[in-house]
Amino acid sequence: MEHDTLSHAEIQRIARRLDRTIVLVGMMGVGKTTVGRKLASLLSVPFIDADEEIERAAHMSVAEIFAHYGEEHFRDGERRVIARLVGDQTPARKVLATGGGAFVDPLTRALLLDRSATVWIDTDIDILVERVGRKDSRPLLRGGDPRTILTTLREERTPHYRHAPIHVISGHQPHLVTAHKILKAVDAWL
Repeated sequence: MEHDTLSHAEIQRIARRLDRTIVLVGMMGVGKTTVGRKLASLLSVPFIDADEEIERAAHMSVAEIFAHYGEEHFRDGERRVIARLVGDQTPARKVLATGGGAFVDPLTRALLLDRSATVWIDTDIDILVERVGRKDSRPLLRGGDPRTILTTLREERTPHYRHAPIHVISGHQPHLVTAHKILKAVDAWL
């Protein structure tokens, strides 16, 4: 077993101490959904993807919401869905992955900071470009150079992400390693 990973007993100890939702924030492509699923599995708690919940509530994809109604309408719906998911603390222990722009909204950010263990997953721009190039479902990347758009978004959003009390760097390591880093950071924060 890698030296960066926690033992089953250590993970169980952290899970017992956890009394709130772990919310993952950060840029598109950092791995919030993939890491979040692994993290939830390690903790034996439910995993929720905010974008999937928004799509379910709207009966359309995020890309369709952007195309038909615009980003402002999407952010309003996103704020309401996240408030419901974090406000509903049954079960209190769960992992929630948010969209890249969710934490930029001041009301959403205040709610998350008050009611969750908020984790900013961060990585460098080259990794983001590599990861988001695999999907064509990112509405903010349509109609432009992904590197330029991601660089601009990252510069605009980083001051907001810095409010998260827990900051974890994700690199080229497996997502499971990032999940273990988050567990260690959450344990130190609790």
